[in-house]
Amino acid sequence: MRRPRSVRDADVYGKRVLVRSDLNVPLEDGRIADDTRIRAALPTLRLLLDRSAGAVTVCSHLGRPRGPDPAYAIEPVRQAVCAALDDARVTVLENTRFNPGETKNDPSFARELADGNDVFVEDAFGSVHRAHASTVGVAELLPTYAGQLLERELEELGKLLGDVERPFVLISGGAKVEDKLGVLRNLGGKADAVLVGGKMAEELREKNPLPFEVVLPTDVVAASEFAADAQTKVVAYDSVPGGWLGLDIGPETCTTFAQYVQQAGTIFWNGPMGVFEWPRFAEGTKAVAEAVAQSDAFSVVGGADSARALQELGLADDVSWLSTGGGAALELLEGKELPGVAVIPEA
Repeated sequence: MRRPRSVRDADVYGKRVLVRSDLNVPLEDGRIADDTRIRAALPTLRLLLDRSAGAVTVCSHLGRPRGPDPAYAIEPVRQAVCAALDDARVTVLENTRFNPGETKNDPSFARELADGNDVFVEDAFGSVHRAHASTVGVAELLPTYAGQLLERELEELGKLLGDVERPFVLISGGAKVEDKLGVLRNLGGKADAVLVGGKMAEELREKNPLPFEVVLPTDVVAASEFAADAQTKVVAYDSVPGGWLGLDIGPETCTTFAQYVQQAGTIFWNGPMGVFEWPRFAEGTKAVAEAVAQSDAFSVVGGADSARALQELGLADDVSWLSTGGGAALELLEGKELPGVAVIPEA
């Protein structure tokens, strides 16, 4: 795998450094609901400060606003970053997506970001699959280096693309099978078992477009309607009553999936097993999370929902690597080139 040059090799003494971090955290009522990405961004910023950078300017998007929107103002994130670093050299710019030139990779917005800076550090792994002004445009204007988080993401996820310790167990869930097909095709062929839950299991049961067999649920928690307080019952997968919905994998499937995980030497998990946001349909995702966390295998977990489940269960530190990138991780594991990485000179 291509290895971009590292911020650890950059001369930043007395220089003005622009850093593209991934500070796209969830907000609830204007407050940060999960600061995982902020904490992941701090090591690179601290490294620059410790190496006597003259100024460190941080930019990031937040949400997907179509122009200025008070609901996505960067201020709560800026406060969190500045409180964590407590250094007057640090500035956090407003949400990059407030500028329409961001998603268009507009050269004028890229020049605006680059102006007055000497070095650019790309550390937003969760955004490098997008050719935006703050990920690609700026990198074409300034000497560019990979931040420590970006380096680690490429290293850990890259291990899944090489020789792995077997059995290799791939666990996939979520609502849309098309979002995961690339990864399933690229990794599934080398996996010893591919376990599929969530709504995508229904699609694969009806028509499996993959050139290998997958392990599908044998039972589900069925609900009378799509609601948190719906009437529920556990039924065999092929016995869901008409008009009812399967909103979680059942206990038999939880046991089966856990047995595969317990025997694994390498694990990649992306996507929940059901509508885990509702406690009555969270047991399948919880069972998989606990099995992965208890495993001695090399385990990589990606995707916002899977990461959230581990965080809420207090298990985030019990997996080998918890990726901060959803779409970026999937595209990397599909074998695609990431524009924000390709633009960084090689080491």
